[in-house]
Amino acid sequence: MQYDPTDWNTQIAPYETYAWLREHAPVYHNEAMDFWALSRFEDVWDAHLDWETFTSTWGQTLEKTATPLPLMISMDPPKHTRVRQLISKVFTPRRVAELEPTVRKITRDRLAGLEPGDQIDLFEQLGSVMPMDVISAMLGVPEADRDDVRRWTNVFMHRESNSLEIPAIAQEASKKVLGYFVSFIQERQARPQDDLISALIGAELRDDETGGMTKLSFEELLGFCLLLGSAGHETTARLICNSAVTLFRHPDQRAELVADPTLLRNAVEEMLRFDPPSQVQGRWTTKPWTRHGVTIPEDVRVLLLTGAAHRDPSQFPDPDRFDIHRQLDRTVHFGQGHHLCLGKSLARQECRVAFEEILARFPDYEVDEANLVWAHNNNVRGYAKVPMRL
Repeated sequence: MQYDPTDWNTQIAPYETYAWLREHAPVYHNEAMDFWALSRFEDVWDAHLDWETFTSTWGQTLEKTATPLPLMISMDPPKHTRVRQLISKVFTPRRVAELEPTVRKITRDRLAGLEPGDQIDLFEQLGSVMPMDVISAMLGVPEADRDDVRRWTNVFMHRESNSLEIPAIAQEASKKVLGYFVSFIQERQARPQDDLISALIGAELRDDETGGMTKLSFEELLGFCLLLGSAGHETTARLICNSAVTLFRHPDQRAELVADPTLLRNAVEEMLRFDPPSQVQGRWTTKPWTRHGVTIPEDVRVLLLTGAAHRDPSQFPDPDRFDIHRQLDRTVHFGQGHHLCLGKSLARQECRVAFEEILARFPDYEVDEANLVWAHNNNVRGYAKVPMRL
């Protein structure tokens, strides 16, 4: 069996392929595409923690890309440590917790006026717009600009089947997003406001090496806006849509959540495990690494398969069963180690609030499975259209 993450048929239904990889080729090599892949939970976990062997500096996609921007997700210590500490001074758990009324209001506004029996596309109605509205509100992006930023972000994540080339429409959309945030940051530098980007512009800490104070550079600020706008929006949008379909397919467990919404906190963790939007994390080896009698050589691309790791029976009993009561110990849906996702609390909050509001108003929604449309992206797996009758 061959594993090709750019093949849309494999991406739509990957779990049989993942099971084969775990059983027969836990250290898999695709010679034609020149990459390696790890699929067992323990191996994926260890690779996340071993940043000295599995570097992030060439990006997280299958392509070897050195971004011109200093993205925190594409850094290793000590550069990563400095940038993360600066951002963490402002992007705190308390700030995220204080966002919940905003998340709830945006969610309710997006569902306002809808009645049982109405037909909607969950992606366009809520899944895509709510996370970007929240991020935009947090950063300070004006309401009038938010739909444009969301649309450009969706397009620049698009990829074509069986291709590693970035499509022209994605490149053009990327330029528009970057251009927007360049002007946005310049505006906040000149006229700070009470928002996250203004706080990040002012954040500083003492540099352990020089003893002086250090701040985020313009390029680092730009990289954070791009990262938050893409990763924070794209993955949460797919999480909400994937989870809506999963709950529709498990009506008994959906009924439990309707009866007791406090179960949603744990249910979100199971949603992330069962059908995670972030299926693949790319790394590049800096030295040989051996596991299961197979050696991955130095200087090659390695894919850490989150989707496969979360169906590993050695870590999760009966892993193909969706269970909102499952107690999870270790997971990798938000990465681990230095690259444990900074936005994990916000993503959990947004997903929980979304279903608290949806299930309270439309407990018996139906999904038109025949007309589901998948997004095309080599790393993130999820729907681009979820037709739903409320």
